[in-house]
Amino acid sequence: MTRAPEFTVAFGRPADPAAADGRLDAAAFHRNHEAIGTALAADLATMQGDVLEIGSGTGQHAVAFAQQAPHLVWWPSDPNAEHRRSVDAWRAHTALANLRPAAMIDVSQPDWQWSDTTPSPPLAAIFCANVIHIAPWSVAQGLFAGAERHLRSGGKLYLYGPFKAHGEHTAPSNAAFDESLRTRDPAWGVRDIDDVNALARRHHLAPDKVHTMPANNLILTFTRI
Repeated sequence: MTRAPEFTVAFGRPADPAAADGRLDAAAFHRNHEAIGTALAADLATMQGDVLEIGSGTGQHAVAFAQQAPHLVWWPSDPNAEHRRSVDAWRAHTALANLRPAAMIDVSQPDWQWSDTTPSPPLAAIFCANVIHIAPWSVAQGLFAGAERHLRSGGKLYLYGPFKAHGEHTAPSNAAFDESLRTRDPAWGVRDIDDVNALARRHHLAPDKVHTMPANNLILTFTRI
């Protein structure tokens, strides 16, 4: 049996305790999904093909974006078994034809694949929210290495979360959050945009747009060269 990496973090509470179907509800989803959807709308509208989500959590973002872009096939994934159960419960609840079952993907593994086909078909985009700051840096390294392998030319990688800029936090709340993360695990922490951009360039991903999000978060966009 495949075990989840030790750094996985559980999110959300039962969406409907009476239903007991495994759906989880994350408060952060309700705060950020509309802003994220607006930021990605223009890109998603012009894409065709498959979008992989790394670290899908409760699965609510997967549902929202599969609904927003019905012409795209959304592939959720998470290393946490409880999260995958929630994703699949939301998929059953919404019956979205373009939302696939949740896959077990650990991007800290250098040879991770997103499909059973070898090689995996090229992706239009990869979306990853609130992952690289609550995981070792090896997860970011594996994410970008996989993006280099799996994105088509011109494909997009979207990273959502808090980031430092030129070594400085963008808000006191982010500094406090960073300290709390590093207290839990010294390998965790809010990442610096300069470090992320340097990693991207090593893997043939060009830093592109930066979207300012609520609550001092950002979306960093990268384009596969």
